[in-house]
Amino acid sequence: MKSKTLVMRNVLRILGCFCFWIMAEAQMKIPPETVQKWASVFSVELQDFTVKYSGSLLLQKKLKDVESFVKIVDVRGDDLVKDYSDDIERMLKSKMKSVKRLAEAAEDADLYHEYNASMEFDYYNSMLINTVDENGNNVDLGGEFSLEENEHFNNLPVNTQLSNIQVPTNVYNKDPNILNAIYNSEALNDVFISNFQRDPTLTWQYFGSSFGFFRIYPGIKWTPDTNGVVAFDCRNRNWYIQAATSPKDIIILVDVSGSMKGLKMTIAKHTINTILDTLGENDFVNVIAYTDYVRYVEPCFRGTLVQADLDNREHFKVLVEDLNVKGEAKIKNGLKESFKILNEVRVKGQGSMCNQAIMLITDGAMEDFESVFEEFNWPDRRVRVFTYLIGREMTFAQNTKWIACNNKGYYTHISTLADVQENVMEYLHVLSRPMVINHDHDIIWTEAYMDTVLPNTKELFYTKAQSLLLMTSVAMPVFSKKKETLSHGILLGVVGTDIPLMEVMKLAPRYMLGAHGYAFLVNNNGYILAHPDLRPLYKDGKTLKPKPNYNSVDMTEVEWEDTDETLRTAMVRGETGSVSLNVRASVDKGKRPMNLVNNYFYTNIDETPFSFGMVLTKGHGSLMIVGSVSVEEGLHDLTSPDLSIASEWTYCETDIDPAHRKFSQFQAAIRYLLGKEPDLECDEVLLQQLLFDAVVTAPLEAYWNTLILNDRLEPGVETAFLGTRSGLMRTIRYTGTETRVAKKFLTPSDKANLFTIDHFPLWYRLAVENTPGKFFYYAVNDKGVKYVVATTAVTVTSEGRTAMAGGILRALPEVGPEKSSLSPPHKPPVLHVETQAETWSAFAFLVSCDNKFFKK
Repeated sequence: MKSKTLVMRNVLRILGCFCFWIMAEAQMKIPPETVQKWASVFSVELQDFTVKYSGSLLLQKKLKDVESFVKIVDVRGDDLVKDYSDDIERMLKSKMKSVKRLAEAAEDADLYHEYNASMEFDYYNSMLINTVDENGNNVDLGGEFSLEENEHFNNLPVNTQLSNIQVPTNVYNKDPNILNAIYNSEALNDVFISNFQRDPTLTWQYFGSSFGFFRIYPGIKWTPDTNGVVAFDCRNRNWYIQAATSPKDIIILVDVSGSMKGLKMTIAKHTINTILDTLGENDFVNVIAYTDYVRYVEPCFRGTLVQADLDNREHFKVLVEDLNVKGEAKIKNGLKESFKILNEVRVKGQGSMCNQAIMLITDGAMEDFESVFEEFNWPDRRVRVFTYLIGREMTFAQNTKWIACNNKGYYTHISTLADVQENVMEYLHVLSRPMVINHDHDIIWTEAYMDTVLPNTKELFYTKAQSLLLMTSVAMPVFSKKKETLSHGILLGVVGTDIPLMEVMKLAPRYMLGAHGYAFLVNNNGYILAHPDLRPLYKDGKTLKPKPNYNSVDMTEVEWEDTDETLRTAMVRGETGSVSLNVRASVDKGKRPMNLVNNYFYTNIDETPFSFGMVLTKGHGSLMIVGSVSVEEGLHDLTSPDLSIASEWTYCETDIDPAHRKFSQFQAAIRYLLGKEPDLECDEVLLQQLLFDAVVTAPLEAYWNTLILNDRLEPGVETAFLGTRSGLMRTIRYTGTETRVAKKFLTPSDKANLFTIDHFPLWYRLAVENTPGKFFYYAVNDKGVKYVVATTAVTVTSEGRTAMAGGILRALPEVGPEKSSLSPPHKPPVLHVETQAETWSAFAFLVSCDNKFFKK
């Protein structure tokens, strides 16, 4: 043992000197044969050293012993994608049923309610609850409201027995219309609770009223911004707007003549921006300015409409800010251009193929215009015209009223900036009237977005996959069913519920997809909802913030090998099929590229605008080992102290029964296998694989402990560990925390090296792409903490086929010249825990490249 250690130290001493000579004395000449000899000796010693402390040969032998008892099966992507999409469809249909029950309850409550102009009604205002005045008394609309932290709602304090009301600062919270509508919506409380009992996986349920208040379940404490203002208005949210109206083609026509200077132009710009904010991915838009000639704010969009996605809306806002006033207003040309565009889009079957409207923003100074409507819009009046009279002057109010009233639109007078928000929202109610009259209860699904009430904590953002922090909402409109209001088409509001995309993607378990496989969701516009390469957050100092276009990332931006858009086109169309692509994937934050052949399988999710995709890597990604052991045998080894499982994976569904939420996945699996929780819904295939892996890898625990007890450990070796496809990990720490360099390595915060909901560990992915049995070494520099990881793949062969069983590794600090032979003679060189990265990295690289560097 001593002689072996001495040889290792001598090799490192020689190599340390060599690196120093290269850097400090470039003119010195060393024969290549000498360097090659050093590298060969180092290679053999390093291989022996790594094999010994990892125990890889023992595990490979154990697997060889059981090869006759295991099967290697094909992972059939076409079957899997159907099974997973069916599971997702069932889940989403359950959410839709909950929303339908809410809509029915809200409409029935309104049907039997008589309006009371003098109503007095106390309700729980979410911003005022549990607030007292200077005398210690509850403030008006406050009161005691029980709140308890709930793990199902991201540990936020909530009340699962009551909902409460949020009212924007600009809405009077005791307005008679508000009080009557809030009183009506009390009927939703029982439905909220009933829905949650039927489907405990539900998260936030809510009702957004057309009067502006927002009822949310479970009840929460609403926190205003730093200025004490509650700016959140449910009527501005995409789920409300999309449910309240059908898709639409909009042309915003703005007067930029000289009479619009000053405050008028400021109000007009704010009005344009507010209209743009009411549009979504299913809408199409253009912005045209007019004086005595027509000018497109974006010349590239001349004569057409563009999708109102976030990028285009923000682009228009920037251009609108640069609008200047001059000249005389001549509206005819602007209206003609607008009608021509809308007519051409309709004839060609482009755009939304639904509502069409012109938003006319002017101070009212205009010449004769009736002939334009006679030529382009009458008698069918296919295009609605909404008019916004800007400024305090009412001289030309009659003209703007006439235009709106004779073209199925709505006239609004906006005299101040404070008027903009409420007045712009009125057009949505007009566009919703046909739906209301016909009672078209269309269910809508939103694009991905960040939850408004998601706690802004580092722990949450760092411990979960970024793209899976996003939500989607399912919503539907609520109409008045009273006979006297049917012809008016009164929209009462919108009901909805949120679905965390993490819960959706859990239905496509990681272990079936393999080391490089993954699942993803896109909508009918080709935008990503969930994908492991979607990074919706960026770091601003120490704060994580959403990127400006985080929810409008096109599929081609993450699946960039799909150059012909074959995959994207098929998924946008909701087709079912498969395609194979040669991809250049990367791991370790883009530092390490890999050339893979990915097989993509895709299909639509019925009754939603979503399409589900799944990737299996050709080769090991399409094969899986199936072994069998008894529950008793497996349980004995599963409870070993060195063993853990993937905490983010779903071995057992703990969210269905609230009593099970206190269990970790490991606890739930053990209790289920012991028969203590027979009601748990568990993945039988995954648990069987877990038991098999626990039994097969059990000898390593004794092997590692023997090294610690009976052998003098080499300085520098820190951790040995292994992982299997079932998410099982065994870990041994050869050194204590106080002397360990890589203190973060394999801790819960080290997501890159753990099995997570959207990826296999970095070391596992690197192992499976290298020759089984051969160790792959890579250096890590984590904010100045430097160490080396050695990884190798372990395989099983059955009936002539070979599949990946797992990865086995060893982590050790890196060695540098200051701890090698460059040290003073009285300090012996050692493989020390505080050394630098460069030398060791170079050695690993030179050896792995078969000494080609020297031959140059």
